[in-house]
Amino acid sequence: MTKYLISFPSSAMDLALDEWQAAGDAAHAVLDEMRAAGVYVFGGGIDESVAPVLVTGDGEAAEGTYPQTAQLDGGMTVIEVETRADAVKWAAKIAVACRCTQELRAFQYDPLA
Repeated sequence: MTKYLISFPSSAMDLALDEWQAAGDAAHAVLDEMRAAGVYVFGGGIDESVAPVLVTGDGEAAEGTYPQTAQLDGGMTVIEVETRADAVKWAAKIAVACRCTQELRAFQYDPLA
């Protein structure tokens, strides 16, 4: 089985104030469906109020990010399914619930995971 990341940036959820509750409820319903199906691994949103920390190879830590990930925000869900087609179906359910396009990426196989 392969693990997949389903994600979106915060800016993709361009909703009216009165749509947020319904989108949240719909997204949580899909997550409940994933749990019931046994495909849910992990999910959550980036806490944008907490600054990122870049930790170097020698263990030094400082506030900051890699330049190409400076805008990493939004939400993500990790699932584990048999096929890419299955992953696309789950990503589509999240896209409908969140009312925004989702990005789907496969994790490389790790025999120890």
